[in-house]
Amino acid sequence: MAQAGNGKFDLGGVQMDHPFKIRRLGHFGMNTQDQAAMIAFYTDLLGFKIVDLRDPFKGVSTPPEFADMGDCKAYFTRYASDHHALVFYNHRFRMAGDKEGKRFWPGNTINQITWQVGSLREVVDGHKWLESEGCDMVRTGRDMPGSNWHTYLKDPDGHVNELYYGIEQVGWTGHSKPHDMFYRAFHDSPELPQMGETQEVEEAKEKGIDLLGGYRYDEDHLSFTHDVDGILMPRPFKIVKIGPVGLFVQDFDASIDFYRRRLGFIMTEETVCEGVRVAFLRNNTEHHSLVLAPIELRAKLGLSDHTTTLTFGLQLANYRQLRDAIEFLKGKGFTLRELPPEMSPGMDHNIFAFDPDGQALQLYFHMEQVGWDGRPRAASQRRAVAQGNWPETLDALPDSYTGEALLGPWN
Repeated sequence: MAQAGNGKFDLGGVQMDHPFKIRRLGHFGMNTQDQAAMIAFYTDLLGFKIVDLRDPFKGVSTPPEFADMGDCKAYFTRYASDHHALVFYNHRFRMAGDKEGKRFWPGNTINQITWQVGSLREVVDGHKWLESEGCDMVRTGRDMPGSNWHTYLKDPDGHVNELYYGIEQVGWTGHSKPHDMFYRAFHDSPELPQMGETQEVEEAKEKGIDLLGGYRYDEDHLSFTHDVDGILMPRPFKIVKIGPVGLFVQDFDASIDFYRRRLGFIMTEETVCEGVRVAFLRNNTEHHSLVLAPIELRAKLGLSDHTTTLTFGLQLANYRQLRDAIEFLKGKGFTLRELPPEMSPGMDHNIFAFDPDGQALQLYFHMEQVGWDGRPRAASQRRAVAQGNWPETLDALPDSYTGEALLGPWN
């Protein structure tokens, strides 16, 4: 970890304030109240694909003390080629394994918030630096399934953040990495350098491991009847990005300080909603990837008091699909509502759907991009969006269909 006399870090030949740079939200973990209902909602209705499962009882009968908790397996799901973008754990089961409440408690359903950095060295150096700064570190190493190198730490409210590099990619066959390759898991900070994925595959072949022996999700129970911009799909929309994540926090200023000073987020803007400050922070060119709001705003917005998740964003491929998604989810009996515009600057038309656990999902299609000068668009220059008004088409903005792109096929 090279730090110059000016306090800067050499990050790939560029002097930066941190020994790592977050590029994007990589994945998110939810602890569920009703695991079966949540899995059905996110897979069958929203289109996430199960890519791996973690069975705590390894296929044997559920012990009697856990019999009333429902499905205790963990589910890893994806919407693109990253091994997982959304992970589901049984909330009561997770709390049962954390009797001292060090990581999970009744009012927190966030398993983890995971941010991608640019290299393995950034993970290793970042862990050392965050530890030296007195952060509440959880663990470091390399997890399976997923194969991502990581370090975990807590924010002031105890929400677990993960910095990671190198998540497994799922290819055209839909198979995840076979369990026989999990011997490359690490439970501590690795020595550098490490072999890359290509060498790991060659080593697995030499060991006689079946590279197609991993999990593959079967969607044959769904009807592929929706023509989604030329592709037949089981729903009339495609999720192309996750985030932003919104958090309700106890100490607003301490949380802002943590995410800016420790993790390197950039403040884009603040609004005032129902008399309460709301902060919007970014780590790339998107207007915001993180929203922070004081906990007292939760009741004022009428959101669920069982979670500190303010919102979890799901970006759809285009505006038409957003309108179609609204009608599709309403037709399935789900509640949708619009929150005050102060909760979504830079996001144009958006709406909140509520999953079976009552968590708010922000469906949108456009995110304002912040350019070279680091300043967001002035509020007076943004499209005027009247709540409840969903015109059939919209005029293009200078940054329409810009930002992170989904490169793979839709299904």
